Amino acid sequence: MFDFSAIANMLPSVRKPEMRLNFKEKSKWTLLILVIYFVLGSITIWGINPTAVARFDFLEIVFGSKFGSLITLGIGPIVTASIILQLLVGSKIINWNLQDPEDKKKFMGVQKILAITFCFVEAVAYVVAGAIPPVEGTLFISTFVILQLAAGGILIMLMDEVCSKWGFGSGVSLFIAAGVSKTIFVRIFAPPIKEASGGILSAFVSSLGQGMPAEAMISLLPLIATIVVFLIVVFAQDMRIEIPMSFAMPFGKFGSRRWPLKFIYTSNMPVILTAAVIANVQLVGRLLYARGIYFLGEYDLSTGSPTSGLMLYLTHPSSVSLIVVSVLGGVVALLFALMAIKTIKKYSIRLAVVGGIIGVALGYFIVVTLNLPALTTVDALRSLSYMFMMILGSVIFSMFWVMTSGMDAHSVAEQFKQSSIMIPGFRHDPRIVEKVLNRYIPSLTVLGGAFVGFLAGFADLTSAVGTGTGILLTVMIVYQLYEQIASQHMEDMNPALRKFMGE
Repeated sequence: MFDFSAIANMLPSVRKPEMRLNFKEKSKWTLLILVIYFVLGSITIWGINPTAVARFDFLEIVFGSKFGSLITLGIGPIVTASIILQLLVGSKIINWNLQDPEDKKKFMGVQKILAITFCFVEAVAYVVAGAIPPVEGTLFISTFVILQLAAGGILIMLMDEVCSKWGFGSGVSLFIAAGVSKTIFVRIFAPPIKEASGGILSAFVSSLGQGMPAEAMISLLPLIATIVVFLIVVFAQDMRIEIPMSFAMPFGKFGSRRWPLKFIYTSNMPVILTAAVIANVQLVGRLLYARGIYFLGEYDLSTGSPTSGLMLYLTHPSSVSLIVVSVLGGVVALLFALMAIKTIKKYSIRLAVVGGIIGVALGYFIVVTLNLPALTTVDALRSLSYMFMMILGSVIFSMFWVMTSGMDAHSVAEQFKQSSIMIPGFRHDPRIVEKVLNRYIPSLTVLGGAFVGFLAGFADLTSAVGTGTGILLTVMIVYQLYEQIASQHMEDMNPALRKFMGE
């Protein structure tokens, strides 16, 4: 059989540290990678016309990229390679057991080869389709632009490896969080300069100064939506099922504690993969339209928004009425959930649903009262189709992620066995533990995936700053980063920082 791992070993890679890195060392490497990432995003590719570069705002947020710069491809090649390989392995077209070290090594090797391949494939696609147009159509200039795009993609891949092995978290997550955070900061605090209207706060102050309080409040809705999405994600991150566990030793069991199974079991990966698929389809549709091929839909090239076809229903609409209705729905749902936590925890989710319905009704009443533009049938259908795709995609990728990342009940039961962990009241047998875990893990996989898909889709409908998907990913990434640092490096932190972290 063809040895992919041998080829992967010949490719550029980052070696693992030979000893455990402390908090200071990891912080240094993470900060260095972030600085390099922002520097690369400020370097324009030589040989292109920056004013003619196509804008793909959603793609830039999901892939942590900046079109026209050296990080134009962002994490796109890495995520695309991961999606394809997960689908192939999860569907058993490639029959690899990822619990086997040899098969795991093959998986990682093929993923690396695919990622580098996609760096060149996507670079060629961007140039040929006109998304990154060279100043001259000569073969030399076009080839040099392609090589710069591919080199930037490979640099991002290596930076991801540095972050994973020498820093905190992964580069994929770090670049998404960095890009979204920058977008949020600029959108909120940007001052009005020349023709630019400035950020949200500038628009709010300007509307108040002109005696238009209604317009001032409407301009604040994206900021309110951002805060609401942030609070909902933090609330959902704390939802978990705790399974009792203890260590089984020859002389008895000891160290009883609880193992938390989070409601969002697969974390943010299903949303990243779903958003990547939708973003890639949108990219293909727009590039085809630019070449005169309309079967996926038509676009308004001045704004980059689809106007008809399949692409129209794969993007969420944006209207003042929809923002008012969705923001109020989210606010009231969150208030009901918080009240339920203080009184009747058991019914918090049910009350949140009731609160959401009441909030939507209240929002519709305000829309009618203020005589805002009515929500059209097309916008309603677009909202439903976009939500459906986000939920369905997140559920599917959540299931594939559990199968390919060792988070299924069988793999976890084997990990319990190797760590001499048992569940009190049950025999210390992996088959028994697997049976117990199967009561929870499959349900959490589907429900957690559906929830993050719903939350990302809903947040996008609110027109939250940085897009709802971007905020969802960023909050979850930062929360996971906090948990990782708190669990692994609390003892070697500076005392002031340890106090800030909550120790």
